[in-house]
Amino acid sequence: MQTGYKIAGIDVHKKMLAVVVCDSQAEVLEFERRRFGSTVSELRHLLAWLQERGVQTVVMESTAQYWKPVWLELEGKFVLHLAHAWSNRARMGRKTDFRDAIRLVQRLLSGDLILSYVPEAGQRMWRTLTRHRQQLIRDRVRLHSQLESLLQEMQIKLSSVISDLLGVSGRRMLRALSQGQTDPGQLAALADPRLEARPEQLRDALNGRSQPSHCKLLALFLDRLALLEAQLGELEQLIAEELKGQAEAVVRIAELPGLGVNSAHQILAEVGPQAAVFASAAALASWVGVCPGRQESAGNSRSNHSPKGNPPMRRLLNQAAHAAVKEDGSYLQAVFRHWLPTLGYNKAIWAIAHKICRLIWKVLHDGIHYLERGQLTNPRSLKRKRQKLVAQLRKMGYQVQLTPLLQQAQG
Repeated sequence: MQTGYKIAGIDVHKKMLAVVVCDSQAEVLEFERRRFGSTVSELRHLLAWLQERGVQTVVMESTAQYWKPVWLELEGKFVLHLAHAWSNRARMGRKTDFRDAIRLVQRLLSGDLILSYVPEAGQRMWRTLTRHRQQLIRDRVRLHSQLESLLQEMQIKLSSVISDLLGVSGRRMLRALSQGQTDPGQLAALADPRLEARPEQLRDALNGRSQPSHCKLLALFLDRLALLEAQLGELEQLIAEELKGQAEAVVRIAELPGLGVNSAHQILAEVGPQAAVFASAAALASWVGVCPGRQESAGNSRSNHSPKGNPPMRRLLNQAAHAAVKEDGSYLQAVFRHWLPTLGYNKAIWAIAHKICRLIWKVLHDGIHYLERGQLTNPRSLKRKRQKLVAQLRKMGYQVQLTPLLQQAQG
């Protein structure tokens, strides 16, 4: 931390800000204190007050979402730091607003604060969009569970005989059921002829006891599901439009095992198009929280649990690892099978997530493509994977032209 700066510490709350200012060059730190509100007009008063006192660095606490308006008002005018609230905790019974603000400054100067990575404004918008998309997906999963619970109450066992309850055939039958149709034969006739379930199985599964209120509630569920899916489609188009300038990085990330276009969008939103903030793959893995932790005392390791890290990236990498180890003949599948007897399933999957995280850093930081070096894979499966990736990209508005890397090298 450079000395000679006027430093401000801000303890952020929903309705008020406790602000202190001091000269970090002084032998004894003396703090000037003032309270501000959190409205836009009050934040402008705060900005003017800090500028009058020659403040150059501001540190604030990451209190829920309430730090964001303060950051937006001060961004570009000062060197800003956002501290983890846990790293600025006080002893029980020794906590006041101004003491918290003073402690922020003192611990920033001593290097004891854990600082958050706050990306630039454009990337923050990507994060907002991709995280909201993930929230809609969770809402859809929750709605699916509620729908299944309602069907069990109606003694409808449709999910026991068809694999996708919300597929084309399932939705036809559920919509007719919500409109008051109770005859199992007529409901079963709405199924697609290619459905694996036999007509007699469908009739038996649809022979339930539904009340009028059940049908109305089912109609509400289906309407809400249609709304969620429409919003998801619109949001995906908006994300693709925002990230259109990063089309090449999206394609390179989507080529990695277990990942796709939507995953690539979220990765770029979380770590940036070049992962430039992270000096190495190990630094990215540590920030995400997919590396082993270290709790050592007196030469003994007490725990190697991974740190909490970035929740969206941890979830995404865990899903990607599960998908990657199912790709027959791939390098990651071979590594997973090698580690499985020693580590067990969960730890082996987490180790694969760690490898994918390091690959992401390499692909983004060095601007390279991923080449599969595993065993010889089925040409048909490779062709299907290429076609699926191209279809996803074109659906989102990208122009796609695949060129083999060997041809690029020769050119």
